[in-house]
Amino acid sequence: MKVLFDVNMPRPLRKELHGHEVNTAQSMNWGELENGALIDAAEKAGFNALVTADKNLQYQQKLVGRRIGIVVLPGNKLRELKTISPRICEALDALKPGDFVEL
Repeated sequence: MKVLFDVNMPRPLRKELHGHEVNTAQSMNWGELENGALIDAAEKAGFNALVTADKNLQYQQKLVGRRIGIVVLPGNKLRELKTISPRICEALDALKPGDFVEL
């Protein structure tokens, strides 16, 4: 699965998501894009998932009909996220276009 990390995600977490191709918004030169524009750019670039810690995303953006799924993590502290990395991988493996999953 092609995964995009939002700017609020710790980059080293990529190593924990085995079996997924993970890029960051910064590496794609999308660090300044707001949520709607970021989701649009990610969809156009063929990403399957956006991983973020922005819990308000579902209230700020219309997510119905999107070709990308979104996984919202409980925070952005690497130490804590490493402990739930198997759950993150499971969520990504089960994610379908338009899904919104909050861990």
